[in-house]
Amino acid sequence: MKHDETSQSIQSSLFIQKHSKFIRIWHWLTFLVLTFSLITVLFASTLLEPRDNIGLVQNQLKEKGAIVTEDQAWGVSHAFEDKMWDLHKYIGFGLAFLLLSRMFIEFSLSNEEKLQTKIKNALLLYKQAGLDKKENRHYLIVKWSYLLFYLLLLFMSVTGLALAFGFELGLSRQIHHFIKEIHGFGQYLIYTFVFLHLCGVVIADIGKSKGIVSGMIHGGE
Repeated sequence: MKHDETSQSIQSSLFIQKHSKFIRIWHWLTFLVLTFSLITVLFASTLLEPRDNIGLVQNQLKEKGAIVTEDQAWGVSHAFEDKMWDLHKYIGFGLAFLLLSRMFIEFSLSNEEKLQTKIKNALLLYKQAGLDKKENRHYLIVKWSYLLFYLLLLFMSVTGLALAFGFELGLSRQIHHFIKEIHGFGQYLIYTFVFLHLCGVVIADIGKSKGIVSGMIHGGE
């Protein structure tokens, strides 16, 4: 009987959608920062791609009576792209600050709300006999995925700061290029996680776990 009551207590605590004010603020700020980050990447990689705008720059200047070479037009186009990447860099600073603040928030949370406790409880529940293994496995995977998300944020912050301060750190061009490549790969992992997270939340909210979205807005019960 005591074993069953313990399992029910753990299960009940796991599915309560209760979030502190700081977690909710952090969640939505992070969502906005990642959204703006994605927008800067899309703009810099498409509309502001220098090679795609060489002809546009030359034609616009030609209408004003100025003739420039392709190299000169590329320089102008590249300057606009640089401004967008600068904005992306500053957004990255914001993301690094949010990650640091999330670490401090974790220490201030009640034991019930800590991610470590939720993962531990989800693992204990999954190991219990006679329970819904499929549902509990899903919940355990979800909690582990949150930890993976934080690790991805840490990876993006470290590599982003290395790119931003590469000159000060004395990084060679080869190392800088390598970090840029893995940083770019990491950002798409982040965006993929956010997309899957949104899909999962919507499906869960209209299914068995109603109140997930509203819980992240007003705190839940």
